[in-house]
Amino acid sequence: GTFFMQISYLRYSYLHWMITELESLLLKNKPGFHPVVDFDPLNEKLVHFDFTSANTELSISDVSDTTAFSQYINSKLNNAGAKFGIGGYNENRTLYRRSELFNGKEARSVHLGIDIWGPAGTKLYAPLGGVVHSFAFNDNFGDYGATLIIQHQLDRITFHTLYGHLSLHDIAGVNEGSYVIRGQEI
Repeated sequence: GTFFMQISYLRYSYLHWMITELESLLLKNKPGFHPVVDFDPLNEKLVHFDFTSANTELSISDVSDTTAFSQYINSKLNNAGAKFGIGGYNENRTLYRRSELFNGKEARSVHLGIDIWGPAGTKLYAPLGGVVHSFAFNDNFGDYGATLIIQHQLDRITFHTLYGHLSLHDIAGVNEGSYVIRGQEI
């Protein structure tokens, strides 16, 4: 699954100020968040992935082939004896060039979230309460697949978390506008 935060429909200068305020608010409230996955940092390893051009292990053919890319991820996790991998926020990812979805009219390559890779069937939890904003099956090549977006509010700041690459079963009983409580399995 993927943990993703995005603030929409704001001008750049306001967005820059808002992100700083949001980051500050998130840090202040961090002790009250529920973990997104069951992970014990004292006893389990975590692999940090870099999908910028600095990662010379990956070729364009590797990232263009979903099977090869998955094998790369799984190999890194297995070799490290790690259950989860994590990808960075604000990376300029060459990985996005594999899909026409990100190279179209509004091309982008900067990653606006934090990816968490784990075994299929890994339980995901809402880090804090919120309302189901939307859900969809985004089945374009390189897209999020089965996706759930939850809208949260802390103080007066509204933001969203996005969970992608879920199973279709995970979003089958979801209703827009329904409330999700902190720690609820999603």
